[in-house]
Amino acid sequence: MSDRTVSYIGGRDVDPVDGNYSVKLDPRTKAKTADVGNGGEKDVALACDAASKALPAWSDMRPSERGRILVDIARRLREDGQHIVDIESQETGKPGREMASLLDLTAQYFEFYGGIVNVMDGEVINVGPDYHVYTRRDPFGVIGVILPWNAPLHQAARAIAPALATGNTVVAKPSEHTSGSLVAFAKFAVAHGLPPGVFNVVVGKGAAIGPAMANHPAIRKISFTGGLKAGQELGRIAADRVLPLTLELGGKSANIVFDDADLDAAAKGSTRAFTWNSGQWCAAGTRLLVQESIHDAFVEKLVANVAELRLGPQFDASNGPITTEAQFEKIKSFFAIAERDGLTPAIGGKVATGSELGSGNYIEPTVYTGVRNDMEIAREEIFGPILCVIPFKDEADAIRIANDSDLGLAAGIWSQNIGRVHRVAARLEAGRIVVNEYSGGFVQTPCGGFKYSGYGREQGIDALSHYTQLKSVIIRL
Repeated sequence: MSDRTVSYIGGRDVDPVDGNYSVKLDPRTKAKTADVGNGGEKDVALACDAASKALPAWSDMRPSERGRILVDIARRLREDGQHIVDIESQETGKPGREMASLLDLTAQYFEFYGGIVNVMDGEVINVGPDYHVYTRRDPFGVIGVILPWNAPLHQAARAIAPALATGNTVVAKPSEHTSGSLVAFAKFAVAHGLPPGVFNVVVGKGAAIGPAMANHPAIRKISFTGGLKAGQELGRIAADRVLPLTLELGGKSANIVFDDADLDAAAKGSTRAFTWNSGQWCAAGTRLLVQESIHDAFVEKLVANVAELRLGPQFDASNGPITTEAQFEKIKSFFAIAERDGLTPAIGGKVATGSELGSGNYIEPTVYTGVRNDMEIAREEIFGPILCVIPFKDEADAIRIANDSDLGLAAGIWSQNIGRVHRVAARLEAGRIVVNEYSGGFVQTPCGGFKYSGYGREQGIDALSHYTQLKSVIIRL
């Protein structure tokens, strides 16, 4: 990784206009890895100008031609993109075993949207012989994409690919903690066919760049993935401009295990649900609802699975560290909150230490039993490997507890009863329900939240409609 990360605007590296930088630390060792530019309003203006200049030629290009460029970027990414995910591995601390699937997933977004760009089209409306009426979908123009630090390439690809496919240009803002991989990807895309200025990256702190993007008149739509408070603040700014937003704001997802489930599979899947990426993903299944009749036996299986996990910097066989120091401190604070509320961990419950871990930000995967749904640890998104186990009596009780949350991003159901699966899935207030496994879904499936988890959808064909504006054309013959 370079010792300096700066914005990439109009096809070239651009130092921060005000000349300010911050230090990026490796979460595994806390050693300095790079100086990261602290961009601001002036840097956003440069990026918006570049995106605006590139817009006419890109939006006027035939959709099939845009699609070919995106598909070719995907192909080349698989062939020669390892250096990009290596940067993300270093920045986030993600284990090396995650990198091959991450590279493939990033490519999948560009393949998918490059391949289906012609699907999202208008229609002819019959209002009688005296008129020819049709609709068409036009790009917004310049799209702002504001990203979190936990999965920068994945989150970026799922917004940027459909935005580009539909003829928009992009100004993206990665987290200041994980900027390098997105800058490297933007350079890669331009080197492999994307016109300069179509995909721009501004690096710096969210408090400076986010409001500047929301206030800039060239930006006509923003996709934001991040915390609730930041999303609310962005919404307040956007309201003055009537600026459309797509928001994914986190979750406290219920993962429900019924007494007829395959308990071994459910224990394994439920372990991954809260420990994948060390719990640093919005849809993590961190509220585990277990039917009373199997509670003790299931918890025993679950704890045994958790006990087999290994932490450390050996990237081919370990769970990684917490990416940022602030998040590390936040997770630690919940150990004290749990103790205050009389909870004792069935496993874990402290910072992970050991010679192989050095000074890295490692947290022991932790399981709390005897949790009530009204406890703070069951209400707040912790964004770390901490699981709350909550017993329930029957279907109705499970649905009540699962929906008793301000958030509604995802949910899991473990049951062999197909009727029960459909009944419960229909009543859960969440944007994605996964049955008999716990995963992030697929590129082809829409992703988004209910309630305070946000609105709008990424992924799937539906995402194309969020990056276009519908226009009616009415012609008197």
